Amino acid sequence: MLSGRPEHRGPPELFYNDQEARKYTCNSRMIEIQMQMASRAIELLNLPEGQPSFILDVGCGSGLSGEALTEEGHYWAGIDISESMLNIAVEREVEGDLFLSDMGNGMFFKPGTFDGVISVSALQWLCNADKKSHNPAKRLYQFFSTLFASMIRGARAVFQFYPENPAQMELITGQALRAGFAGGVVVDYPNSTKAKKYFLCLFCGEAGAMPKGLGTEEEEEARNTVQYTDARRRHTRKGKERVPMKSRQWILEKKERRRRQGRGETRPDTKYTGRKRRPIF
Repeated sequence: MLSGRPEHRGPPELFYNDQEARKYTCNSRMIEIQMQMASRAIELLNLPEGQPSFILDVGCGSGLSGEALTEEGHYWAGIDISESMLNIAVEREVEGDLFLSDMGNGMFFKPGTFDGVISVSALQWLCNADKKSHNPAKRLYQFFSTLFASMIRGARAVFQFYPENPAQMELITGQALRAGFAGGVVVDYPNSTKAKKYFLCLFCGEAGAMPKGLGTEEEEEARNTVQYTDARRRHTRKGKERVPMKSRQWILEKKERRRRQGRGETRPDTKYTGRKRRPIF
């Protein structure tokens, strides 16, 4: 039985053949998701307002995320390993410059070329060894180290990705930090199964404040509105609150049980029941 993850079905350049590339680009749901994630990645770049920037789109595919950059007024270049995807991007007459390249082999751009980098659903492909010569850790380091060199200092790189497990996330972030980046993972809607998204937010040079994930403000507010009390509550297995032993209510309930059970003579309830006696000196 084949896994639901595309990267388990074969190398990206073979998986995204002519048929799969066209199907992906014509799927209205995939287009909507791709545009949403690209817009969120651009937001996390925190680019100067009203100033066009030159952005690299890693794993640009057929140019869907590049269109989001164009709509924001930015210039961009894209690289992808699938020739079929890039052919569709050419057919669609996207605005960016396109390059056929395996990001695991490293970036080939001049130092300080880009003002920012985005990537949507591509980074996790580097965690697979599709050839005998592939070493995921080395390919990730080669990618991040050469990417670091191609960015201006102070720029950000934002990768939306699908980590398969915590070990894979640690592998990716570890190689990014080893290559010179600072930053970490931003999680949008962490308690949602469908809306949960992971973004690796990296700083080239001086590290800035990590952005907050969407859907976390409400949770923080809910935690802050919880009311606490110093009084301890003890509950029985049935969920009822346990009355403190020897208290007036405890004595009254015990006397009531004795009456129901018919266990001999029980003294009547009075205003003195359960009242503490004064100490005798």
